[in-house]
Amino acid sequence: MLQSVAVFCGSQNGNNPIYIQHAETLGKLLAENKIDIVYGGGNSGLMGAVANAALENAGKIIGIIPKRLVDRERAHKSLTQIHIVDDMHTRKQMMYSLSEAILILPGGNGTLDEMFETITWNVLSIHDKKVILLNSAGFYNALVQHIENMFNEGFLYSENKIEICSTPEEVLQLLTKD
Repeated sequence: MLQSVAVFCGSQNGNNPIYIQHAETLGKLLAENKIDIVYGGGNSGLMGAVANAALENAGKIIGIIPKRLVDRERAHKSLTQIHIVDDMHTRKQMMYSLSEAILILPGGNGTLDEMFETITWNVLSIHDKKVILLNSAGFYNALVQHIENMFNEGFLYSENKIEICSTPEEVLQLLTKD
């Protein structure tokens, strides 16, 4: 059984209320299923929504946040553990090392950076983690189409192994199936 996941997502709420709703539902479902959450350590946006929902349901949540983002992303004060690290590279490396799978929720440049680095590391056999994209309200439709185009045009060595879900419940099914 899977015991931990890294969750990459926005430090802002986004414009569609379903983003927050999905983040909260996912945090709750992971906590109820005793799957530890490793995430960016913030208390704002989707990051805060995932963390707060997990904590409200007795979940274990580990935050990893760079010193320079402690104020900007408002470091969460109530986590099971928080690690304040020197930089983004250390943050990502620690998140990867503490998790067995990667969940991508809506977010901005940082979320995309984390997603593509994870996929690249899978392709290069640095690790082999399941990557699940929560495509809330079609948020990532254009990106998924572009990734398919990169493959079809011969710019990817192999198809990216991204599993795409539309709901938090589908994410949980993928995480808990044998």
